[in-house]
Amino acid sequence: MGRLWNRLTGTQHPEAGVAPLSAPEVRAALLALNGPTVPYRVRNASPAERADLVAECRVRRVGVVLKTRMRLVPDKREVRVVEERWENRSDGQAGTQYGRGHAPAVYRQWETEQGPDGRRRKVEVYRFDTREMTDPLRDAVLGAGWSWRGAFRL
Repeated sequence: MGRLWNRLTGTQHPEAGVAPLSAPEVRAALLALNGPTVPYRVRNASPAERADLVAECRVRRVGVVLKTRMRLVPDKREVRVVEERWENRSDGQAGTQYGRGHAPAVYRQWETEQGPDGRRRKVEVYRFDTREMTDPLRDAVLGAGWSWRGAFRL
């Protein structure tokens, strides 16, 4: 059950032989991911968020807000993670849909255009993969010698 649960929650452990860094170094590594080329922002969490750090991404083009709350647990050398997402539905469903937990998704937008043969076809004009946010966070934690532990609440 352990391996199945880890797969469902997105839990991963560092490779053998990676020297673990201290909690302030892990925090600094996660905050260092901020930059003009990344689609998210890592910041210190507010007390109401009940976490140490939060990574947030707003993709207005497809109406999605992603939030990854992270709590550092130095005794176990792990970062506990709760992944949350809010999706605005425009297909007649009720308002915003909320989800929690490890669930990688790809959001796409399509347009119809006329192809060179004269037939109409769908063309992808926009694509956003949620792993563009979670993979760099997870890789920074694993590279620091800590475990990335998916959770449903912190």
